[in-house]
Amino acid sequence: MAAAESDREVPSALCSEFLNFSAKDTASRWLQVSDLPREVYQHLACYVPQIYCQGPNLNPQSEELLTQLLLQSPLEWYLCGEEPSTGLAKLEQINQPSQLCGHVFKVGEPTYSCRECAADPTCVLCMQCFLGSVHKEHRYRMTTSGGGGFCDCGDTEAWKEGPYCQKHEPNISDSSQEDPLAHLTPDMIARTYNVFSIVLKYAVDMLTWEKEDELPQGLEPPERADTYYCMLFNDEVHTYEQVIYTLQKAVNCTQKEAVSFATTVDRDGRKSVRYGDFQFCEQAKSIIVRNTSRQSKPLRVQVMHSSVVAHQCFALKALGWMGHVIRHSDALRRVLCQVGLQRGPDGEGSLVDTLMLCDSKMWKGARNVYHQLLMSSLLMDLKYKKLFAIQFAKNYRRLQTDFMEDDHERLVSITSLSVQLFTVPTMARMLITEENLMTTIIRTFVDHLRHRDLQGRFQFERYTAQQAFKFRRVQSLIGDLKYVLISRPTEWSDKLREKFLEGLDAFLELLKCMQGMDPVVRQVGQHIEMEPEWEAAFTLQMKLTHIISMIQEWCSSDERVLIEAYKKCLTILTHCHSGFTDGEQPITLSMCGHSVDTIRYCVSQEKVSIHLPVSRLLAGLHVLLSKSEVAYRFPEQLPLSELSPPMLIEHPLRCLVLCAQVHAGMWRRNGFSLVNQIYYYHNVKCRVEMFDKDLIMLQAGASMMDANHFLMIMLSRFELFHIFSSIDGRKRYSRENANKDVVQQNNTLIEEMLHLIIMVVGERFVAGIGQVHVCEEIKREIIHQLCIRPMAHSELVKALPENENKETGMERVIDSVASFKKPGVTGRGLYELRPACAKQFNLYFHHFSRADQSKAEEAQRKLKRQQGEDTALPPPVLPQFCALFGSLVKLLQCDVLLSILHTVLQWSLETSGGHWSESMLQRVLHLIGMALLEEHQQLENSEEEATFSFTLKISRPGEAPSNSASILALLETLQNAPHLEVHKDTIRWILKTVASIKTMRERTATTPVADHAGQGQEETVRDKDKAERKRKAEMARLRREKIMAQMSEMQRHFINENKELFQQTSLDELEASASTSVEHSPTSADAALVCVGPRRTRVCERKQVVTCILCQEEQEIRPDGRAMVLAAFVQRSTVMSKNRQRPPPDPEKYDPIFMHPDLSIGTHTGSCGHIMHSHCWQRYFEAVQAKEQRRQQRLRVHTSYDVENGEFLCPLCECLSNTVIPLLPLKKTSSSCDPPTLGPWLKTIGQQVRSLHSAHRKAKATSAECLDSEPDCPAPQGFRLDHTPTSPYSDSIKEMLTTFGTATYKVGLKVHPNEQDPRVAILCWGSCAYTIQSIERLLVDEEKPLFGSLPCRQDDCLSSLVRFGSACWTAGCLSTVQTHFIRLLAALVPDPQVNGSPCILDVDMFHLLVSLVLSHSSVHCLDDSGVTVDVGQLHFLHLVTMAHVVQILLTSVPVEMTMEQESGGAEREEEEAVCRLYNSLRTHLGSALCEVSSGWHLWRCVKAGILPYLRATAIFFHHLNGVTPPPELHVVGPGQWEALCGYLSLPCNLLQLFYSHQDLMEPLLQGWCSHPAVKQCLQGSGTLVSFPRESNQLIELPEDYSALINQASSFTCPRSGVDKSRAPTLCLVCGAMLCSQSYCCQTELDGEKEEVGACTAHTFSCGAGVGIFLRVRESQVLFLAGKTKGCFYAPPYLDDYGETDQGLRRGNPLHLCRERYRKIQKLWRQHSITEEIGHAQEANQTLVGIDWQHL
Repeated sequence: MAAAESDREVPSALCSEFLNFSAKDTASRWLQVSDLPREVYQHLACYVPQIYCQGPNLNPQSEELLTQLLLQSPLEWYLCGEEPSTGLAKLEQINQPSQLCGHVFKVGEPTYSCRECAADPTCVLCMQCFLGSVHKEHRYRMTTSGGGGFCDCGDTEAWKEGPYCQKHEPNISDSSQEDPLAHLTPDMIARTYNVFSIVLKYAVDMLTWEKEDELPQGLEPPERADTYYCMLFNDEVHTYEQVIYTLQKAVNCTQKEAVSFATTVDRDGRKSVRYGDFQFCEQAKSIIVRNTSRQSKPLRVQVMHSSVVAHQCFALKALGWMGHVIRHSDALRRVLCQVGLQRGPDGEGSLVDTLMLCDSKMWKGARNVYHQLLMSSLLMDLKYKKLFAIQFAKNYRRLQTDFMEDDHERLVSITSLSVQLFTVPTMARMLITEENLMTTIIRTFVDHLRHRDLQGRFQFERYTAQQAFKFRRVQSLIGDLKYVLISRPTEWSDKLREKFLEGLDAFLELLKCMQGMDPVVRQVGQHIEMEPEWEAAFTLQMKLTHIISMIQEWCSSDERVLIEAYKKCLTILTHCHSGFTDGEQPITLSMCGHSVDTIRYCVSQEKVSIHLPVSRLLAGLHVLLSKSEVAYRFPEQLPLSELSPPMLIEHPLRCLVLCAQVHAGMWRRNGFSLVNQIYYYHNVKCRVEMFDKDLIMLQAGASMMDANHFLMIMLSRFELFHIFSSIDGRKRYSRENANKDVVQQNNTLIEEMLHLIIMVVGERFVAGIGQVHVCEEIKREIIHQLCIRPMAHSELVKALPENENKETGMERVIDSVASFKKPGVTGRGLYELRPACAKQFNLYFHHFSRADQSKAEEAQRKLKRQQGEDTALPPPVLPQFCALFGSLVKLLQCDVLLSILHTVLQWSLETSGGHWSESMLQRVLHLIGMALLEEHQQLENSEEEATFSFTLKISRPGEAPSNSASILALLETLQNAPHLEVHKDTIRWILKTVASIKTMRERTATTPVADHAGQGQEETVRDKDKAERKRKAEMARLRREKIMAQMSEMQRHFINENKELFQQTSLDELEASASTSVEHSPTSADAALVCVGPRRTRVCERKQVVTCILCQEEQEIRPDGRAMVLAAFVQRSTVMSKNRQRPPPDPEKYDPIFMHPDLSIGTHTGSCGHIMHSHCWQRYFEAVQAKEQRRQQRLRVHTSYDVENGEFLCPLCECLSNTVIPLLPLKKTSSSCDPPTLGPWLKTIGQQVRSLHSAHRKAKATSAECLDSEPDCPAPQGFRLDHTPTSPYSDSIKEMLTTFGTATYKVGLKVHPNEQDPRVAILCWGSCAYTIQSIERLLVDEEKPLFGSLPCRQDDCLSSLVRFGSACWTAGCLSTVQTHFIRLLAALVPDPQVNGSPCILDVDMFHLLVSLVLSHSSVHCLDDSGVTVDVGQLHFLHLVTMAHVVQILLTSVPVEMTMEQESGGAEREEEEAVCRLYNSLRTHLGSALCEVSSGWHLWRCVKAGILPYLRATAIFFHHLNGVTPPPELHVVGPGQWEALCGYLSLPCNLLQLFYSHQDLMEPLLQGWCSHPAVKQCLQGSGTLVSFPRESNQLIELPEDYSALINQASSFTCPRSGVDKSRAPTLCLVCGAMLCSQSYCCQTELDGEKEEVGACTAHTFSCGAGVGIFLRVRESQVLFLAGKTKGCFYAPPYLDDYGETDQGLRRGNPLHLCRERYRKIQKLWRQHSITEEIGHAQEANQTLVGIDWQHL
């Protein structure tokens, strides 16, 4: 038996007992006994402590096995009465499959909600059900689950349509109403009942057991050992770090063990941290308590007897087992539900009640297990779900109170089940009527907010952290209330009405405590000292916003409820007002022959509060009376006659005045808290139940009052009455107050008041106020948002208020008012307003902030100018008011308003006082416009006499004695005022409208003559208009012409003065275009351009002059001049790697001389192309270093660059750099007379190498005997071994050569810099080759030509790199470089004195060529025989090319295609030659090569395989020798092969290289093939790389983002195994899924102490320190470089609106955008990731502070 051989020593007696145990016998014994519970308890008492908790380390496998065998099996046998597997299978067969899915979500699993069909946002589907449902064609929302909920598929109440997916579709035949128990025998039911009641009782007893040292009766173990556990429990107060630190001290464990303990405690809620006798555990407990009790309450630790822990472990197992068993049959589930909810014999609570009430005492793991069981049992059985809901509601108050005291998050509290119960509409209504749930929730809520002031209002002052925590908890109650109210009832019962209204009473009590809370008083004199607490009140307001809206919706669905609610609300409001008398004394105001009684009250002196929820609720209900027409049908039932309108408007008006005064700057000394309150009051999150309702309340009040009275009260509250009430008031006032501030304040207040009047009369787009449909309100919001500028979908959604279902209703109407424009590779899709909708624009739209208003005004005027219209922005035509609000129109023509308008117009004529402002006038003109439109509409629509006679009133002059001019006259005067140019168009529009209204009036009158005059007047206005516009246009044209003439005259003058400058330019331009072939074309016109070999095209010497970006001096580049350098960035790279599995080499021992063709890791050099003097750069870098040292002492944060690693930002473009490359001139070369061919040349080289060998031996040898052992080799003629070449370079250039060489060496090998190391030169040549190869691949991938398409920064970088490579041997030790050369050559031409040369399959030929050519100079400098470097270059090229051809034939010929393609003889010669070569290779290698007879096929392979190498070679020699490439290589197209071969002086048939030197090549070929490693490679022991190497790509991503989420949700942490990863992160380079941002997956890197997260560790193995990841749950791309650099980047997934959704907040379906993914791939291939991070960190300093290494 497996368990016996487990790692724990199980006593042998126990073993035999276990082996002899028979579950079947035990079960049959149980069937006989009378007292079953006692028998089962004895069994458990005996076996549980023997299985569980036997030592410090638990052993889950053996526990699992023994539990199954000894404990679960007998129970199953007893239950089934036969072999459990067959018994349970039978049950499953007769079971009807459930229509409910009930899949419980894991953390991070994708969930889907349909925005069209879901009853509310909590109704979700799992991925499987969603894919099989109708909703995937609808508008759906996708989110990731926090864990714990379940799939609502099959729940008919959750979906308006499509409740079932294909899998859960019910059968027609099945009658779901029948009792599931009908299928079981009574005997079976009784047995099941027995088992479940015993096991459940046992589990409940154990989980709620509070004694640490003894067990419940009947479970005492036969013998008691002195073994205890020190058990550590989870809390939400202490951080991971505190727990880890404490554990290390208390139980002497390592950091790693402590992390593992802490992780388990966090996950399961408890973990034993020590095992032993009582004393030993008690000691650990005291240390933990002592260490954690300093700042807060200590960690909870218990010392528990091992048998208690054992039984608790099994109790959890038992619950899990029951959950598993009931899956087989609904009948078993029904029995379990009965057992769970059955009351005790003495009427005490059921077992489920016990569990619920002890919830907050249990640990996390236990809670999770029993919640799962409740979900799979009670919540899946509809009958018992109802009974459970009733119990839940009965216990609700106590559960919530426990939750307040509990410190675990809501997710693991029993209270979180409310979402499963209260969101079912029938259930919610049943609980309201039967359990009075609504009242219970609200009362519980109010009870927990205990802080009140003397008036009984909430008071959130001195808000401690503890209270804040409590307050957050309390808010979950509002969530529950929202669930209960989320679906409106369609039919009402009397009981429901009664209980809802009772709930409403409780709610009004709550609102009453909020009415007037947090009052403010204006600070005068000095600034407020302490910012008062305001956030709590607003949080409460925001949370309640939806509740208030929903209560109004409930009321609107039943007339009786609405009437009752209105009465109740009014009563409460009256009660509030009677308590608010702040010593207000009555006064009488008179103006324009009207007088009104009101109270003396100044907002700027008394208390005023922004919180008025009772008034606002009443306003909402008042609109509903109008909308549902209750007000007209049952006026007798409503207390409308008792209403006191001044009382209704008083507080909302104060609130609006407060806003106006804050805008006017009168409350500056009250600090930010007030500014924030005003901001939120208008903010989209709050305004629906705050600002909007205050405005409605003013409209309601004004519609029930005399218009003049309303305006007088308004003037009084705005503290402007004295200015407008007397005729010369303004004059008197201006003499008294010459104070500029006061004048400015009053101007703003007048503007705000006029704006408020515009809003009161003009805001009619709420159904019930105006005769509009609901969607017109949304349309108007969208139109006004888009009038500011085109907006993205998400911006629009943010600007619109959401309802309780998180919907704005925008999608229904957006297409009628806007058109959508798709995004490009960056940016997002935008909605643009349809031109037809622009005429609905209202400049004084009530939801515009000031900034929005000015932007919108500017945008609309600009639009009108572009269309050639006049720029007036007249008010739009408005819908009619509903009857209840109809009298609001009278405001526009009442005497007080006309007086105000007249006064302001009068002021604008007398500009001397400065007591008016243009925006004041603009508002007055807008009001006049509104009145005219109103009159116009009435005249058009009404049959009988129009009552609205605004035009007549504004034409009348003032009364005697003042005899002031009429408003119309004032307007005509203003039209010509020079200082009002801006408003002319508007005034002109007004006068035109007045004229047309007069015409209409006269038309309705009988006299036809008068009609004529009106028309005439209008025509004259129109003609004047035209003439005026024509005159303006003519003047503008003349002005333009004059300016143009002046400009061209100045230009001519400038050219004449600077003649020589302009002549010079052309020469310079010619100089600069020297790279074109004109200047150094070959002598004869037909000669081809050749870049290598003795026949190479000669380049004219050309001075290269550059400017230093730091000191702006010019400098010619000369070998003996001052050094000029390029800022460069060297990094390791695996972008071209074909083998990411290769372990990184040991930097100390690694010999990098040969690069493997899999390019597993290379060194890439890039540059931003900016040039400096070396000494300027050194000064700059020293300054950066000094600054960094100072900064480190001051602040402990990183910068975006790491100065200790030599990093700096380019002084000009701030591009990240870590070294500089010296700029060198082209080498001067002499032509050679008679170049030797390959044979003689190889012979000479061979002699030179041998003589070098002996010279090096001599230098090493110190004793004579060594010298005799090998014969001396004489040097060939002209080879001077004793010659020491002098370096042609100046000291500063030599220094820079060393600097760059050392930097490349340091980065390439990850070692400390050491300029003496022999590997420096090798790494420089390698970097040169790798960079060229990567650029060649980029050009291929982007289908660009080989030359002429690179940006100049890359071009400069390449030429500097190549020339540096050819010069770097002068900086190092000569003999070292010679040794490198000898070893490199030996790879091609065997050399008996060199050991360990690699086989040709293990060498990347381009790296070899570059190193050979660049290291050859060290040997050639000793050669005096007149053979030039060019000869060597050409022969190296030929040799390496041949080796590469062989390499391709050995590795890259696929098994032959069946189709034989014959080329028409064009390449016959090549094909035959390649066949010959292939066959000779087969003779050397035999069966290792397969047979291929098709020459065409072989030649195609060779051509394709060698092309990348030839292209890279062309780039290399072009930069080395400076020869212009032929024009064919400047374009993409045919003829590339011939042009390349010609440019490289190779024959087009590469095989001629073999057959022209066959006698030489045969032995070389044999040597290459006879290397033992070749056969091994071909037979599959090494990695074979085939050519051409394909470019690497980032991994394929799925089209639909939810596929990724699903993949990530099933990903478990590779370390802890059981745990779902919290931040699954996908590597886009290799496709690995990693567990990021978690303790469990941290590892040590390179033996350093500090641990790094999984992503950082992965970058070093996969990307040489650079990584590109997709954080799946956040939908965010992460770039990492090294341990301290990182940034987030926009993901390649977009929704249908062309926007990314970082953080998956919006939840729209996301799809892959290939262009954006290609952009990320291009950044990676260009090696620009580190640069991108640098720029991001410079632009956003918060990125620098993130600990990237922990990701």
